[in-house]
Amino acid sequence: MSRTTQGILIAAILAFFAIEHGFSGFLGAAMFMLVGAVLGRAAEGKLDLRGVGKTIMGQNSTTSD
Repeated sequence: MSRTTQGILIAAILAFFAIEHGFSGFLGAAMFMLVGAVLGRAAEGKLDLRGVGKTIMGQNSTTSD
């Protein structure tokens, strides 16, 4: 499935929830899609959740010269 087809499918799902359940349904569907995307990338090994957690907790620091 191409990225364009995936984008159309996601837009159709969000539009359905917006029409059927209003703005709160739209936000709920978008939130669950975001969580699913994050968990999917973590399962594929493309996202390091430990690194994200450390960054959020302030344990990682970046320096720029």
